Amino acid sequence: MTIPLIIYRSLRQHALSTLVTAASIALATGLLMTVWMVRAQSQRAFLETSTSFDGVLAARGSELQIVLNAIFHMESSPGNISVADYERVKKHPAVKAAIPVATGDNHKGWRIVGTVPELFTDVEYTSGKKFALAHGKVFSPGAHSREALAGSFAAAQLGLSVGSVFRPSHGLAHAPDREHDEEYRITGVLAPTNTPADRVIWIPLEGVQHMAGHAESSRSELSAVLVQLRAPSAGFALDQYYNKQGERLTFAYPTSAIIADFFNKIGWFDRVLALVAFVVVLVAAGSVLASIYASMSTRQRDIAILRALGARRGTVFGGMVLEAMVIGALGAACGFAIYFVLMTGAAELIREQTGVVISVAAWHAVLVWCPLGMIALGALGGIIPAVKAYRVPVAETLSPLS
Repeated sequence: MTIPLIIYRSLRQHALSTLVTAASIALATGLLMTVWMVRAQSQRAFLETSTSFDGVLAARGSELQIVLNAIFHMESSPGNISVADYERVKKHPAVKAAIPVATGDNHKGWRIVGTVPELFTDVEYTSGKKFALAHGKVFSPGAHSREALAGSFAAAQLGLSVGSVFRPSHGLAHAPDREHDEEYRITGVLAPTNTPADRVIWIPLEGVQHMAGHAESSRSELSAVLVQLRAPSAGFALDQYYNKQGERLTFAYPTSAIIADFFNKIGWFDRVLALVAFVVVLVAAGSVLASIYASMSTRQRDIAILRALGARRGTVFGGMVLEAMVIGALGAACGFAIYFVLMTGAAELIREQTGVVISVAAWHAVLVWCPLGMIALGALGGIIPAVKAYRVPVAETLSPLS
C-alpha cells in the first residue's frame, strides 16, 4: 500500500474532522488574503487619485477635510472662498491649472458638484489620462445653462442617461422636501474612471452659485480650487503664502502626503484586522494538530502493521506530516473561494462609498505566500502526531491483548 493511498484512506476515514479542519484553514486563508489585498489596493487607489491634483485651496480648515471634500467628495466643505481668491491663484506663475468647484447640493443622495468644462477637456485626472465621454457631450457653462454631466457609477445607480431630467436637492444628504426649482437635463455620461468622479453629477459652476434658495453671497463664492503645479516644488511657496503667512485660507499640499498620513492614522484598524486573521491562522494550525493527534489512538495498530511489513520509521513520520500538508493544501485551495466572496463584497462597498475601485482579480504576492504559508503551518501542526507515530512500538502494539 503506497503512502498516498494510506493518506487518502485516512482522510476518508476521518472525513468529518478533516472537513472541519480544512474549513478553519480556508477561513483563515481567505480572511488574511482579503485584509491584505483591501489594505494594499485601497491605499494605492487613494494615493493615485489624490495625485491628480497637487494641492487644494479652500477656506481655513483641516487639510484632510479639504482633500476629502474636493477630490474624494466624501466630506463637507469647511467654508467658502471668494472668486477673487480663485482668480489670484489661477494667475500665479507656478500654477499649471486651477479648477474651481462648488458643492452643497445632491440628487437622491448623490453629490452634485459645480465646476468648469475645462476639468473634462484640458485636465488629466491621473497621469496620462483625461476624462472621456461614454455618451453625449459636456455641459455648457453659464448661469442659465441647465445641463449636467453624470459620472458613470452615479448614472448607472440612478438610471440616468442622456436626456434624463432631475431636480437638485439642497444639502449633501437626500431630502425630497428640499428640492430646488431648477430642472437639469443630462447631456452626457462620463466613461468609467474608477475614481470618485464616477459618483458625482457635474453641473456648471454658475448653476450652484445661482441656484434658487442659495444665499446671495454664494454667487461670488466657491467651495475649493483644485490646483496642478508646473513643478511640485512650487507648492512650498504657496504653502508658505497661504498657510504660514495667511490666516484666511488653507492650501492643502501635497495631497498625496495628506492621504498617506490619513492611512497612517487609521493603520491601527488594519493591524487589528491582521491580528484577528493571524489568530485564526494559529487556531487553524492547532486544529490540524488536534485532529491528527486525536486519531492516533485508532491508528497505532495500522502503523505497527505497516512497520512490520517493512516501512521505515522515517516513512511513517513523513506520511503523517504529508497528511497534515494535504489538509492544509485542501483548506488553502478552498480559501480562494472565501477570498473571492469577501473581496467582492468589500470592493462593492468601497466603490459605493468612495467611488474608488479595487479589483478581485488583481495580483499580489500575498496570493502565493499565504496559501503556501498555510500548507507549511499544516505541516508544522502534523509534526507532533508524526513523532508519536514514529515512536509506536511494533511488538507491543501487535501483541494479543489477552
